[in-house]
Amino acid sequence: MVRNIMSYSKLTSKGQITIPKKVRDRLNLRAGDRVNFAVHDDEVIMTPATKDITELSGIVDYQGPTISLEEMQTAISSSVLEK
Repeated sequence: MVRNIMSYSKLTSKGQITIPKKVRDRLNLRAGDRVNFAVHDDEVIMTPATKDITELSGIVDYQGPTISLEEMQTAISSSVLEK
């Protein structure tokens, strides 16, 4: 695996670092995003955390009627049975 050192950051007295802009851009990170850290030997690997489905609530402006989970499951089952 080829690794490029893109930039560096300094650890604060509170144990915080700023992720350099080049790295944030490369990983498509935005304020509030979560990241995972894995330690392998003497290296730390940082990866963007996958989004939780609950974080997507309200991302689409839906104007239609509210549908319950049960109604969704019934519709899916009906659709599968039709095929």
